Amino acid sequence: MKTIKGPAIFLAQFADDKAPFNNLKNICEYMADLGYKGVQIPSWDGRMIDLQKAAESKTYADEIAGIVEDSGMVITELSTHLQGQLVAVHPAYNELFDGFAPANLKGDLKGKSEWATQQLKYAAKASANLGLNAHATFSGALMWHTVYPWPQRPAGLVDTGFTELAKRWKPILDAFDEVGVDVCYELHPGEDLHDGITFEMFLEKLGGHKRANILYDPSHFVLQCLDYLQFIDFYHERIKMFHVKDAEFNPTGKQGVYGGFQGWVERAGRFRSLGDGQVDFAGIFSKLSQYDYSGWAVLEWECAIKHPEQGAAEGAPFIQGHIIRVTEKAFDDFAGTGADEVFNRKVLGI
Repeated sequence: MKTIKGPAIFLAQFADDKAPFNNLKNICEYMADLGYKGVQIPSWDGRMIDLQKAAESKTYADEIAGIVEDSGMVITELSTHLQGQLVAVHPAYNELFDGFAPANLKGDLKGKSEWATQQLKYAAKASANLGLNAHATFSGALMWHTVYPWPQRPAGLVDTGFTELAKRWKPILDAFDEVGVDVCYELHPGEDLHDGITFEMFLEKLGGHKRANILYDPSHFVLQCLDYLQFIDFYHERIKMFHVKDAEFNPTGKQGVYGGFQGWVERAGRFRSLGDGQVDFAGIFSKLSQYDYSGWAVLEWECAIKHPEQGAAEGAPFIQGHIIRVTEKAFDDFAGTGADEVFNRKVLGI
């Protein structure tokens, strides 16, 4: 077994134009003071990193890594959540996702997808230049508007959708394979890959591509009423990243999973700061340790109620307190008698 690395923190929800969250140096020093040992960097945020430059210049990548290391931390992974979303977008969502891409691509569905694909390829090379072995992203969605089958989905629609999704991602996954980095999809409502079954269908279309893996985030499974502990039993070989994120689901006689179009505070299902929700993190850390998860435990802070700075301050000790230092020996070794084949046969009476 391996001891999980951490605590680490995803910087996306904290990056801001105000100090100390306005550049990589300042934000890393702030997070290091809270007890974090690693940072996951949002690659779309120019205040944190220039993704293309990190892909094309090892010198620049070393400079970025040096900034983080000077604070006493390391880079755990890069994230292309926003760019990954644009790899596959249904036309109904075209304008809604304009803000995820450069302004000159506004309304250009094909252009945004091509730009996003190139961004992911930059992310592969940048990750390699930074010495990373995993990468976080979203799958995008061509079928989300049909997630609840009314009217019924036409025969073959899902198969065609996953065939196209795999076609778009295959060259990206191949680019990551060339540099030895895993692509970890955060299984998330709003994405075609949002649970185990959808991940399996995608993986089948890719012929089991070894670089198609999972970013495990239990909060999204709580809101889907999915057994997030058994999920680890099923998919532990593909879980290469872990977002430590809490959530709660409190259905009422008025609303349930779909939330009644309410804001986050009023929803039955909502994200919470660590320890304020319903996620069984003791069970999760135990299972991941049992299955030799060797990656990082990364806080993705989101909460409808608590201030982010309080959430960040509480997050590091919470994660540290759940990391299990795995044992190298059995607890009952003291009662061992020591044996050999002759003795074992004698015990068996043979």
